[in-house]
Amino acid sequence: MVFSDLFFLFVFLPAFALCYLWANRSDKKGAPHDRMVSCATRNMVLVVFSLLFYAWGEPVYVFLMLGSVVVNFFIGRIIDRQRRFRRAALIFGVAADIAILGVFKYANFIVDQCNALGAHLSSPRIALPIGISFYIFQSISYLVDVYRRESPAQRRFVDLLLYISMFPQLIAGPIVRYSTVAEGITAREVKANDVAEGMYRFLRGLAKKVIFANQLYEVSHQFLDGKLESLSMSGAWIGVIAFTLQIYFDFSGYSDMAIGLGRCLGFRFNENFDHPYCSKTITEFWRRWHMSLGSFFRDYVYIPMGGNRRHQPLNILVVWFLTGMWHGASWNFIIWGLFYGVIVYGEKHTLLPRKDRIPGALLHFYTMLLVTLGFGIFYFDDFTRLKDFFYALCGGTHLVWDGVSEAALLDHFWLWVAAVLLCMPLRGIIDGGLDRLAKSVPSVGRPLALVLRFAVSVAVLVLCTALLVGATNNAFIYTRF
Repeated sequence: MVFSDLFFLFVFLPAFALCYLWANRSDKKGAPHDRMVSCATRNMVLVVFSLLFYAWGEPVYVFLMLGSVVVNFFIGRIIDRQRRFRRAALIFGVAADIAILGVFKYANFIVDQCNALGAHLSSPRIALPIGISFYIFQSISYLVDVYRRESPAQRRFVDLLLYISMFPQLIAGPIVRYSTVAEGITAREVKANDVAEGMYRFLRGLAKKVIFANQLYEVSHQFLDGKLESLSMSGAWIGVIAFTLQIYFDFSGYSDMAIGLGRCLGFRFNENFDHPYCSKTITEFWRRWHMSLGSFFRDYVYIPMGGNRRHQPLNILVVWFLTGMWHGASWNFIIWGLFYGVIVYGEKHTLLPRKDRIPGALLHFYTMLLVTLGFGIFYFDDFTRLKDFFYALCGGTHLVWDGVSEAALLDHFWLWVAAVLLCMPLRGIIDGGLDRLAKSVPSVGRPLALVLRFAVSVAVLVLCTALLVGATNNAFIYTRF
């Protein structure tokens, strides 16, 4: 099940909301007015619906997730209670999590590489469980945060299961640190403003996915999934630029929806995107793109390895190798990760110290050119197709411009314009203007802001519903990681 699905929007979500409201009333009954209300019933409802959400497409893999949570629950208790064996327990728990990820995500790849070198191993052909990279990383976050004494270990299994399986961020992130939500799992309060802001954020993400990502997919699919031998140079560039925009609206849209749903439930998830296509260096781009993954590798891998203090080149390459591997068991992802690792390290010693002397427009062009080329590597897991694509992209084809490219630009002209504009921080400018108006003229500004938000929300819901009827492509890109 995905968020941008009519069943989720009009059946699953309303059913969950009704049960959650009932659970909220149940938790409040008999609670003293001077204490924070217990979350026990709400947590149970959220866990049940999260498991239903995950089991909708792959019921068998629910047991894998449950088994993982059982292991991490007991390891977390050992780390919290013991003094002598804390480190050994942490190593065992993290190794167990990585082993689960390794078997289900990388076993096929490793066997295929061994066979390519002359071995004769039987390929296990293990299917990849949806969202396994996200919930395994959250399990590691839990163990490390408990080990560092940043948060206490969970004493109730259902509460740890809630953290790992919470459906708003289960299948495509953001990667939520345990320390971020530990207090909210035990006790949280939701106000009307939280629900209003959360639903508005959810609908914003829905618009990104349905109105923009799905439409941009039609363009990228047209050029990148056909016969690349006959692809024109212009078609290659249009296809990869469309995919560059598509993956941003797709993934940031999912993150907005997850953050919005979390806000409605009383959780404040950290931001995952900060207008990355406005960046002027690749280093800045990766501080703005998939921020939860970047901060995870920084805090749990890069800094413990020595960070900037020692072995910096090795640390950077290891982090970027792991970043590529995290995205998929394929050589193109490893190349993609190392591609950025080399650039980030090179920028530290060349571009960043001199950035203020270079025109901003030139820096932005440089960044977006490399990002676009990077997504070209990211897209193709078949080396023959990857070679053919870059051959066309660099003008190796006999055809530079064709009518198909012209039609793709003209027929989707307003889609291109709107997509480029919405990659910029326009919403912040508009919201800032409305806030200033509300403060200066409260009688006009506040009602106007409410009316605009309500009108936008209704329009988005109606338009997205219309576009989803009969939609053939609606999966989120990052669910496969």
